[in-house]
Amino acid sequence: MDGVGTSRQRRNPEFVRRPSATKRHLQQQRQHEADLNDRKVIASTYFSIGAFLVLACLTVSLLILPLVLPPLPPPPSLLLWLPVCLLILLVVLAFMPTDVRTMASSYL
Repeated sequence: MDGVGTSRQRRNPEFVRRPSATKRHLQQQRQHEADLNDRKVIASTYFSIGAFLVLACLTVSLLILPLVLPPLPPPPSLLLWLPVCLLILLVVLAFMPTDVRTMASSYL
């Protein structure tokens, strides 16, 4: 009878051995390190060294040139309306109703 009882205990999910907290912590830490290494690889391959240097020089010039150059005169008042008109156009286009059936048939 002891053999039958122990086999039932082994099949019972309450008696299944689970990984300890330290093992789970180590697994999570390894997974986190692997994720960080993947991010570093993606970040290092996203920009080439030349592109990174161009962006760095552009940033430095945008920070230093306004301090060195004399102030510019204000633009004409008509030119100031350009961004306002572009914003109005984008809002109108965003809320303009479209007919989906005609859009889908035009691509066929």
